[in-house]
Amino acid sequence: MNIMKRIDWKVRIGILLIILSALLYFLNFTLFHEAEKVWFYLSIDMAFVPLEVLLVVLVIESVISRREKSIMLEKLNMVIGTFFSEVGTDLLAEISKFDSKSNKINKSLVINSNWADEDFITAKKEIKGHKYTLDIRGNDPYSEEFLTATKNFLMEKRSFLLALLENPNMLEHESFTELLRAVFHLTEELQSRNDITNLPMADYQHLKIDLERAYNLLIFEWLEYMEHLMNNYPYLFSLAMRTNPFDPEASVEIKDQ
Repeated sequence: MNIMKRIDWKVRIGILLIILSALLYFLNFTLFHEAEKVWFYLSIDMAFVPLEVLLVVLVIESVISRREKSIMLEKLNMVIGTFFSEVGTDLLAEISKFDSKSNKINKSLVINSNWADEDFITAKKEIKGHKYTLDIRGNDPYSEEFLTATKNFLMEKRSFLLALLENPNMLEHESFTELLRAVFHLTEELQSRNDITNLPMADYQHLKIDLERAYNLLIFEWLEYMEHLMNNYPYLFSLAMRTNPFDPEASVEIKDQ
């Protein structure tokens, strides 16, 4: 009894089916007494087994796997949307103020309803070739105020970011996982400093590098997410365009024509 409990249910069903098949062949022989025909049809059935395995394992299994992956990626995109709603969009808007070349790159990221897949491809090429340089330095009240505000904002979102990192499904989306690590690392760096307004110059440079890393990844993932919304959720895409952190004329309110 204990042995049967240890056997996987699939193995038990397999054994049962084999026994049932043997009984049916035995019943056929008992009724018709034609052993030659029984062996003939048995050999025919066995000849089709490799083809059935090919069909089930390579074709049907592949279709099921693609379907499951598609469902999982859709769930991941929902998580990514939540990330940008809670953290990403606001963080992008603040960091972009310190991009010394933001006016140039912003033109590539002002997305409108006329965009097509080709426009996103072009925008991705442009941002990959862009060198991000944030104008953040010590003894600058504006920079210190930004770093303090960013520290407070990310500390408020720390539990949210940690929950995302602990989600095992995130491993299926490597680039977004890299973004989460970069943002969470930035959060820990800022949290570890008691007084952001009184740091050595070298430390400001270190934080600047962490910010540039997160900023770079944020822009690319934001662009990927916008493309996903355009192709799948026009109503969400409409709101995302009206809250575009790179569009100085963006307004969540729909204006009269």
